[in-house]
Amino acid sequence: MDHIREEDFINKKPDGTVKQINPFTANEVWTVPGRAGRPLANVKPATLTPLARHTEDDYCDFCFKNYLETPPEKSRIVLEGGQYVEKSHQSVDELYRTRALFRRIPNLFEIVSYDYWSRNFDYRLSDATARWRDSYLSNPRGLEHVLSIVNKKLLLQGHSRQAVDAMSATEKLEIANAFFGGSHEVIVVDRHYDPAAQYESDLFSSGSMTPDEHYQYFKFVVGSLHNLFEGNRYIRYVSVFQNWLRPGGASFDHLHKQLVAIDEWGTSIEREVELARNDMNIYNANTVNYAGYHNLVIAENEHAIAFADFGHRFPTVAVYAKSAETFPWVLHAEELRGFSDIVHGIHAAMGPFIPCNEEWYYQPLDAIYPLPWHILIKWRVTTLAGFEGGTKIYVNTLSPEDIRNQLVPQLFDLRYRGKIAPFTIAMECSCKPNSLKYYKSAVRT
Repeated sequence: MDHIREEDFINKKPDGTVKQINPFTANEVWTVPGRAGRPLANVKPATLTPLARHTEDDYCDFCFKNYLETPPEKSRIVLEGGQYVEKSHQSVDELYRTRALFRRIPNLFEIVSYDYWSRNFDYRLSDATARWRDSYLSNPRGLEHVLSIVNKKLLLQGHSRQAVDAMSATEKLEIANAFFGGSHEVIVVDRHYDPAAQYESDLFSSGSMTPDEHYQYFKFVVGSLHNLFEGNRYIRYVSVFQNWLRPGGASFDHLHKQLVAIDEWGTSIEREVELARNDMNIYNANTVNYAGYHNLVIAENEHAIAFADFGHRFPTVAVYAKSAETFPWVLHAEELRGFSDIVHGIHAAMGPFIPCNEEWYYQPLDAIYPLPWHILIKWRVTTLAGFEGGTKIYVNTLSPEDIRNQLVPQLFDLRYRGKIAPFTIAMECSCKPNSLKYYKSAVRT
C-alpha cells in the first residue's frame, strides 16, 4: 500500500470514467458512464403501498407492544419532566410503566456468543449482573418471559417442538445467561414508522429524528459501548454498526444499531493502526485535507466534518470527529453533540429510502497510536458480481462528486426549514488543513 500516490486517489479519465483508490484499504473503484444507477436522496419509491395503521405499534418484535418478544432489557431512555432519563435493569413488571425512546437489549442471535467468551476465556457473569438475573427470574412473570424467549430461540434455530419441550428449565436458564451477560447488543428506537406515515415505505429513520433526539440516541449508544468494555475485560474491540433496510442487511425494517464485542481488532482496524504508526497525520492528509482541496466536503461544524469519500465498494459519506479524544465515550458533551449533528444531517439529506450501513471506527482500547473517531455511511445500492470478484475492481454507481451534488441541495433545504442543526454546508465550510486533532491524543490506559 506504500505505492499509492495522492494523485491516484481520484483519477478522472477523458471519457468520463472516474477511477478511485482508497488510501486505507487499497480498494480500486470505477464509476463508469452509462452504468450509474443514480439513487436519488429523499425520493420516494416508484411503487407505494398504503400503510394500514395499528392502534399500538406492533409491526415487528422491536415495537412497543412487543417488549416481551425480546430478551430482558438492559436499560432504556425515557422522557420524564422534559429530561432524558436512563433506567437500568427494569423488572418485567416495569416494562410498560414507561415508554422507552431507546432500548438496550441483547441480540437473540449473537455473532460472538456468550458461550464463546465463557469457553475461550472462562468469562462469567459479574456479581452485579448475576444479582440482576436472579432478581429478574425470581418474579414468576420474569421467569416465564425468559423461558419463552429461550423456547423461541431454540425453535428458530431449527430444534423441534418435542426437543424443546423435553429440555429442563435448568438447561434453558443456562442458555439464558447470554441475555444478561452477553456482549452483542441492540439499541432499538421506539418508532417503527414516521408519525406522518402514509405508506409502508415511510419508516422512521435516523434522519426522521430531531437533532436533539439523534444526540440522545448517539449518547446512549456511546454509553453502551463503554459499558461493554467495562463489563468484560477480554474485549479488545466493539464493532458498532447500523444496517438500514433489508438490502442493507437489516433483519427488521425498524431503526436500531448493533454492538458486537470481539477479542481482536479485525483486519480493517489492524491496517489503519499500522498506517497511523507509519504516518501520524495520515487521516488529515488522506481524508479531510484531500477532500477540502478537491471540493468534496459536504458539511462541517466546530467538532466534525463530512465529505464524499472515495475508493469504496458502495457510495460512501465519511464523517470525522475533530476532537483530540479518540475514544467516543471520552468526548466532551459539546463535541459529541457536534459530531451527532453532522451525522444526523447526512441521514436526513439521504432520506429513509436508501438502504445503507453506518459503520463506526475508533481507536482500540489497547492501541497506542491514535485514530480519530469516524463513521462511514455506505449506500447499499449496488450488487457485487463476477466482474468485481474476478478483477477486484469495484464498479460504483456514483462518483464522489455525484454524492456531494445529491446531498448538498437537500442539506440547504433542510437547514432552511429548521430540520437539522445550523452547520456550514459545501463551499461555506472553512476546510482548514489538519482540522482533526487526534494526533494530540496522548497514550491512555
